[in-house]
Amino acid sequence: MTQDISNWTLTGLLQRQAEAQGEREFMSFEHGTSLSFASLHADSNRLARNLASLGVTPGDRVMVMPKNRIEFMLAMFAIMKLGAIFVPVNTELKGAFLSHQMRNAEPCMVFLDHDLRDAFDAVQGGNDNLASVIYVAGHVPKERPAVFADAEAMTFENLFALAGTTDDVIVTAEPQDIACIMYTSGTTGPSKGVLMPHAHCYLFGHGMARTMAMTEKDCQYVCMPLFHAMGLLLQVVSSLITGSKVFCIERFSPARWLDDVRESGATVTNALGVIPEFIFRTPESEYDRDHKLRVVVAVPIAAEWGEAMEKRFGFKFMQAYGMTEVNIPCYTSEADPLLPGMAGHVIDDFFEVRVVDAETDAVMAQGEIGEIVVRPKVPFCFNQGYFRMEERTVEAWRNLWFHSGDAGYFDEQGRLFYADRIRDRIRRRGENISSFEIEQVLNDHPDVQESAVVGIRVEGAGGEDEVKAYIVTARGEDIDNVALLDYCAVNIPRFAVPRYVEAVEEVPKTATGKIQKEPLRQAGVTNRTWDRESVGYKIARRV
Repeated sequence: MTQDISNWTLTGLLQRQAEAQGEREFMSFEHGTSLSFASLHADSNRLARNLASLGVTPGDRVMVMPKNRIEFMLAMFAIMKLGAIFVPVNTELKGAFLSHQMRNAEPCMVFLDHDLRDAFDAVQGGNDNLASVIYVAGHVPKERPAVFADAEAMTFENLFALAGTTDDVIVTAEPQDIACIMYTSGTTGPSKGVLMPHAHCYLFGHGMARTMAMTEKDCQYVCMPLFHAMGLLLQVVSSLITGSKVFCIERFSPARWLDDVRESGATVTNALGVIPEFIFRTPESEYDRDHKLRVVVAVPIAAEWGEAMEKRFGFKFMQAYGMTEVNIPCYTSEADPLLPGMAGHVIDDFFEVRVVDAETDAVMAQGEIGEIVVRPKVPFCFNQGYFRMEERTVEAWRNLWFHSGDAGYFDEQGRLFYADRIRDRIRRRGENISSFEIEQVLNDHPDVQESAVVGIRVEGAGGEDEVKAYIVTARGEDIDNVALLDYCAVNIPRFAVPRYVEAVEEVPKTATGKIQKEPLRQAGVTNRTWDRESVGYKIARRV
């Protein structure tokens, strides 16, 4: 059956819901501000006309870098209503990282949180298009970075108060029109700007709403950053589609998570990366089940705490697989067991998914690990390439399939399992090792709060990797490395037991909680690294 996506645009969706829902509250923020369906539509219309009066036209890129605030949502819809391209930016970026995105996107305007103004101090030029900088939640600073020197500056309040143009500048978007450019994490190279049509953005929310059986009675708790597809497209857009509420906070805190969930009346939420485990490791309380939360979408989930967390809090975990480029082609179902790494069933009315040999693209047999490749069945419900990175686009689309860079396999029931990033898989002594699986074992050790495992190249390893584990201890104390390896030897295969251990205060992460492995690999063996061979540690072979 052909899917009808003729009205799948975010701006059209907002207009329909403003007419249907009126002044019902749509989105509230921890700062005390809120938006009804009608006010988000009306205020973003006004803002769009004001942006047009400053020269923003269809096809222009507008970079948006506030925190999780009301202004983020108003800016997004205003930009899209002009037919301009919304470019949300990671609020953790600064200096060279921002320089790349400024040069790549060449925005004509930047919305910038006042608290983040120093992020542009070391940004180099390369963008002659920048005409305006809009400061959110603060005044226009007296001293501005060089990259903003020739741009007009004003506060968001001043922008909103402009008379605006009286011309008919609001455009009617089509599903195939590019709505936004979202940048990848850039953990293995320069961030790539993903070209995302309206239908692609809409499908993130549609899939979430359908799989979670969301209704008007639901409330999404958003603790993910809005510049990320998880928080913005899966959570906020799914709520807009279903006419349900959103409560949005600025930054995740494990200590306040339960209080927020209870006070907001949240029924659905998402938790990416280390977030669910951090929540699980908070002290138990008499209020753990005193909430309305019914389902949590989380990736990854570990056997050591997954079922225990469901029992403690009384909600259901669901898992998924996806990325900014490919949408969410797989979800688990209510009937699926809670298994680590299980991404679930292919949403086969929208996607095809295969597991192939990463070198030859030959399809792998059931149960064998290979690279996950995806392609869409419905036009424009998928990325349209990387902005101004044609070679990377062609590379990713090899043999008419989008290559995810992720390793996985299908089980006998046709469910996809995520194994690791292809680049994060470690090759040692002829064995392929999953860093993810070692990390799950290490994280279950009582003295370990968090870990990151990488393969590093050292002299004498014959061109293969040695396993190095970075450890953050639970109480900031030293760890007994020999005892830790004894624990590993019992719980993971002999060939996967780390040779190197290094205690660190924290492991580097993206703003969405994903561990950044590349700097850890590049560090190699340091003067803080413990080598088991230095003490003659041996792992007994199985008899």
